[in-house]
Amino acid sequence: MSQPTVSVGILSATTVNFSLTGIYSTDDTAVITGPQSVTVSESGLALEWNGRHYTSLTFNPSSDSADHFTLDGVTIGIGFHWQRRECQQFRGALTLMVDSGKIVAINRVSVETYLSSVISSEMSSESPRHLLRAHAIISRSWLMSRIRDRHTRRQRQSHGQSALIRWWDHEDHTLFDVCADDHCQRYQGLLRVNEAAASAVADTKGIVLTSDGHTLCDTRFSKCCGGMMEIFSSCWEDTDSHPYLQGRRDDMMSETRPDLTDEASASRWILSRPEAFCSDVSPETLARVLNSYDRELPDSYRWTQYISQQEIVELLDTRSSISVGKVVDMIPLQRGTSGRIVMLRIIGTDSEVTIGKELMIRRTLSPSHLLSSAFTVERHFDPSSPTPHIPTGFTLHGAGWGHGVGLCQIGAAVMADRGYDYSTILSHYYPTSVLTSLY
Repeated sequence: MSQPTVSVGILSATTVNFSLTGIYSTDDTAVITGPQSVTVSESGLALEWNGRHYTSLTFNPSSDSADHFTLDGVTIGIGFHWQRRECQQFRGALTLMVDSGKIVAINRVSVETYLSSVISSEMSSESPRHLLRAHAIISRSWLMSRIRDRHTRRQRQSHGQSALIRWWDHEDHTLFDVCADDHCQRYQGLLRVNEAAASAVADTKGIVLTSDGHTLCDTRFSKCCGGMMEIFSSCWEDTDSHPYLQGRRDDMMSETRPDLTDEASASRWILSRPEAFCSDVSPETLARVLNSYDRELPDSYRWTQYISQQEIVELLDTRSSISVGKVVDMIPLQRGTSGRIVMLRIIGTDSEVTIGKELMIRRTLSPSHLLSSAFTVERHFDPSSPTPHIPTGFTLHGAGWGHGVGLCQIGAAVMADRGYDYSTILSHYYPTSVLTSLY
């Protein structure tokens, strides 16, 4: 097959300010360039430049490879602790359309151009060459699987009298293939692109991972697995159709792994610091592989988070519309292979509720996102309180950053630093997968 293109959702706003560098055209305008502004009107899109109204509008670049457009106010890290706004530049075409009263800005670009920005946005330019090559392959594989499955994904949510079970799997992207943020893959435009990442993409052009030489692998990845990889069904759909996403230790030496679906074993694992690729990482290595805002946390392998009684009551209400009274306890009902909690029972003075899966738990227990759902709960009491049996707060002792499925970015960085090549890194995190040339 020839190299495909991808449509990427960049931002959504009531007014979009952008600038076209080079020569662009629309269906009814031969030449357009320079600063532009589009707002939502009762008639659709209102283009300030000519005062006309449109249902949708696409700005196509000329054949000059230097043509690009700049978007103001692009939000990155949406909902996470590093959320911020940037001005970003992009190659390819820009499409604007109205959806739910807002303008959606969509970039259509070639897959390889997109990947050069993704790898630069996910990893630092100082990252080892084999890490960047491995990441280029899994980012390409994941993207192609998303394009393939775009119209088959569904959001799953289950409400009951005492349960709220929900998982997200890129199901809300009906106008484009993928978004530009952590919800899919980071795609932060031309200003992020560096030579090392671009070379890694070029060196692996068209190469993907398949499970049998034909079926594209759904190559998930996260920042830090916490020493043990998670399986697909702990985080998303209940299926065993991903044999290359296994619950295994993040090292090459251990022949056995503890059963972290067992509560006692999971607690011992999380409260200790077992040897793993992602545990044995120096500040110098982190500085080489992670962008600055990913290094704002002191440690993602093992971490603690305190939540007061007042905070947890407010979080349950504002984040998930849950009301159980004062929170008495939080009890894991089901854990995955990495010790991540899949189902969490929250016991209150008025009622009880079970929440899941892992992302629902992380969203509910934090104003942004809890680092992971692999945690144990320590309750704190005040004997002098009028209600000494009700905790004053909770300390979560946690492991890892993200869902833990597939490649562990920090672990893979350590592997590359130790001299492992990209094919070995990929076979470690995606066992049984096969490197395949797609185009």
